[in-house]
Amino acid sequence: MKLTVGTGPLTEATGDVLVLERYAGETRLGPDAARVDRALGGLLGRVLAEERFEGRVGETVHVHAAGGLGVKRVLVVGMGPRAEAKAETIRRAASAAARRARDLGAKTVVMPLLGTRLPARLRAQACGEGALLGLYAFDRYKAKKNGDRAVETLTVMAPGSREQAPVREGLRVEGVEAEATNFARDLINEPANAITATALARQAEAIAKAGGLGVRILDREACARLGMGAFLGVNRGSQEPPRFIHLTYKPKGRAARRVALIGKGITFDSGGLDLKTAEGMAWMKGDMSGAAAVLGVMKVLPRLAPPVEVHGLIAATDNMPSGSATKPGDILRTMNGKTIEVNNTDAEGRLTLADAMAYALKEVKPDEMVDIATLTGACSIALGSLCAGAMSNDEGLQTRLLTAAEAAGERVWPLPLIDEYREGLKSDVADLRNTGPRPGGAITAGLFLEEFAGKTPWIHLDIAGAAFSDKDLPYAGKGGVGFGARTLLAYVTGAGEKGAKRRR
Repeated sequence: MKLTVGTGPLTEATGDVLVLERYAGETRLGPDAARVDRALGGLLGRVLAEERFEGRVGETVHVHAAGGLGVKRVLVVGMGPRAEAKAETIRRAASAAARRARDLGAKTVVMPLLGTRLPARLRAQACGEGALLGLYAFDRYKAKKNGDRAVETLTVMAPGSREQAPVREGLRVEGVEAEATNFARDLINEPANAITATALARQAEAIAKAGGLGVRILDREACARLGMGAFLGVNRGSQEPPRFIHLTYKPKGRAARRVALIGKGITFDSGGLDLKTAEGMAWMKGDMSGAAAVLGVMKVLPRLAPPVEVHGLIAATDNMPSGSATKPGDILRTMNGKTIEVNNTDAEGRLTLADAMAYALKEVKPDEMVDIATLTGACSIALGSLCAGAMSNDEGLQTRLLTAAEAAGERVWPLPLIDEYREGLKSDVADLRNTGPRPGGAITAGLFLEEFAGKTPWIHLDIAGAAFSDKDLPYAGKGGVGFGARTLLAYVTGAGEKGAKRRR
């Protein structure tokens, strides 16, 4: 969908659908809606009264313009109470309006700059974000595509000439950020027979070529020479060869800091010899959601041009059972020399991340590390399907990451790294084992990863619950959510540090 900026009275706008906003608890129409209502001979006001429109966030109602305007229909979207409207309100309202306009067959939609309490740039960004993310659909394998019901152009109307530049910039930034998220969604929604480790590596190479990034792809032999025994141990049962992906973005001039973004890249998780149930395997093509988020971020970084050097690292493989698969009780040696007793082959993601983190410390030497992974069912039990967990060895980094998540509209909640729980990772035969007791499983997973962070500031994002949805969300459909891509972009670009309080 193309995003454009318009100016002038809404009564003179042209297109298929004109969107208007309505706040809960306000009995009078706003100035724009009142002018449109007069042009329609009072039809809009009558319909709102007859439909008992309450103005709840995302609530919609529409009327036919019947030649009274330059648009075919007028659609009103609820914004909730005016005093409580924030960036997330705008996202949800814009998504609801865009989806309803699509269902009405609209190709062109005109939308005012929703909201009143935020700067024009942030309001425009939220409008574009809600619409672009809300209209996403994955129909690659369907005979009947969604093209017949697709909005082609969204025009956001700037209130005046002074706001045109910030509105245009807000839409530009959001177009890029939504592209990162929707790209991640595409990768997650692809079947595992299409997105293998080799396919992810090809995607990384294409991203590097298009954006002028550095790229390094390591095959099994190269990983073995580096001593990545944990990563290769996970791959041992698979017929698909592993790939270790290293993408590099370098800014023009001196970098403010060097960051490593590490995404879990398990392209399908059967559980290995500790086989999952059929139900447990149902969405395991999405076990590479962390890798998808990192690839989405790396894809768009050159266009956002942050003054930060960013390294995207992914240890990509599937986790399969076979006669050559790693067995419970096997001992694997990681790149940094630590040994791990595998007491559960279904806790494979942390094994691949361990070698990826060890690689980052040796090869990248980052100032900060962020890993993002669909790591534990325990985290989804604790936080549900709409929130990720965060664990960190550095309070300052954790604060900045949580601020970035808030700015992006993605829920992330801090969990403690309780040192006493480390006892559960002790092994009688190796330096540590890969799982602890069932209680506190998300935390012991974080403690396991902390063993590979050294003294480098590091934060772990467990997105197991939030990465995949079995129902429609306000601006995400069923399937891959692309969770974390916008948070990582806000973190890397510093957007979260600049304006989280204004946007929440």
